[in-house]
Amino acid sequence: MTVVHDLRIAFYVPVVAALFVLLDALTLTHLAAAERIVVDRHTGLAIGGFDPVAYFVEAEAVLGRGEFEYALADTVWRFRNEGNRAAFVDNPEVYMPRFGGYDPVAVAREVGVEGNPRLWLIVENRLYLFYSPEARAAFADNSRTIIEGAARNWLAVQTTLSP
Repeated sequence: MTVVHDLRIAFYVPVVAALFVLLDALTLTHLAAAERIVVDRHTGLAIGGFDPVAYFVEAEAVLGRGEFEYALADTVWRFRNEGNRAAFVDNPEVYMPRFGGYDPVAVAREVGVEGNPRLWLIVENRLYLFYSPEARAAFADNSRTIIEGAARNWLAVQTTLSP
């Protein structure tokens, strides 16, 4: 009986582990696909080709390079170097701008306005992009309320965005 039990464990543990990995990958792809990302119409690049990891590690808006790209959910992201690309590949949900790069102040007002990658803030370890310096200042003064309002409205706002 012990041998049969050991064989079952030897079979089921790897199978269950593989299913969890597959489920995690499918969930991340589904979430990324479900959220609309600001994409430059002319280049097809997410957030205008700016490196989303650089905001966190260099504290500045830095354009990515063509040799360091990564496609996620039909969106191409660019990075300044291989290290930033690897960090994003490992944890895209950490580095992607919240609300897909749309201005959270506008989203809180139930409007989808693309954020400018040069106008940004990191709050509670999340990246936010803004349409104007005034929107960024308003967000900085009252980020918690704006984030809560934008989170409530985000699903509905996404349905109004043109493809």
